[in-house]
Amino acid sequence: MIIVCPSCGKNFDVDENLIPEKGRLLKCGSCDQTWFFNKNVGEQTKPLINKPIKQKKFLYEAEDTSKSKFIEPIKPGSELVKYKPKSNFTFGKFLSYLIVSLITFIAIIIILDTFKDPLSNIFPNLELILYNLFETLRDLILFAKDLN
Repeated sequence: MIIVCPSCGKNFDVDENLIPEKGRLLKCGSCDQTWFFNKNVGEQTKPLINKPIKQKKFLYEAEDTSKSKFIEPIKPGSELVKYKPKSNFTFGKFLSYLIVSLITFIAIIIILDTFKDPLSNIFPNLELILYNLFETLRDLILFAKDLN
């Protein structure tokens, strides 16, 4: 049975046997939203609270007011579906950040080299710094060629 969190919209595949006929209080493992789900009604009610339940709460009334229902609080670790966030670090992301950083560095060097005459009034040693940078890059290229 697919159950959708009414707060964040995350889908959870839950075994039907875990939800009794009278319904059950569910807690989203992603956003910690708590709501009551009744599989006989076939639709989910609106979220009851935004924070985890710490004590017994009056959640709904039966048709007969003498038989009001109280539901036990959810204990940490007893959720039907436990959500573990995935690591966002991948080699592809690392490589893309590295490529963007290199392109940005090269673009800054090109801009500084293009406008070195007007910028030399602000930065007096800019031409010397750019010359040293170009020589260092040339040495790195020669070093890489010598490795082959």
